[in-house]
Amino acid sequence: MEYYNYIKSLHLIFVITWFAGLFYIPRLFIYQIEASEKPEPDRSILTTQLKLMAKRLWFIITWPSAILATIFAIILLLMMPAWLQQGWMHVKLFFVLLLFAYHIKTHLIFNQLQNDVVKWTSSKMRIWNEGSTLILFSVIFLVIVRSAINWIFGVIGIFVLAIMLMLGIRLYKRIRSKNPNA
Repeated sequence: MEYYNYIKSLHLIFVITWFAGLFYIPRLFIYQIEASEKPEPDRSILTTQLKLMAKRLWFIITWPSAILATIFAIILLLMMPAWLQQGWMHVKLFFVLLLFAYHIKTHLIFNQLQNDVVKWTSSKMRIWNEGSTLILFSVIFLVIVRSAINWIFGVIGIFVLAIMLMLGIRLYKRIRSKNPNA
């Protein structure tokens, strides 16, 4: 147990860098999608640079962080196996699986864009960009509160947050349509 706080610290550091990557990569995707609609030579210059930035972010920061956060999480669970008997941990692990699903889907989008296959609009990608935010909010509230009853209020709050994010995206889209440089 003397190493518990070191392992926990490393887990949190890599969770933070993992989320940093998941927050930023969809923004790069949005810029790349929008660049694909520009005339040449802007399109080629921008997409080449954005692909490089996305590749470095994805393979140097995001994937390694996901792997290391998972390794340290497994070590923590081995050190504290009683957590696996607690309801809040079951719900947290569900959200971790959801996070991995989000990560894998983001990887598929990454591969498409690296091959110049644009299947998403920038508006849909802006909505996708909020997925990791909702998962992060869910996990943080769950870990801090650690109560199924209080967690229900947290879920309601997350849905309210999601609605507010969607309304914010729509408002931004409306403002941007009136002023393309916003």
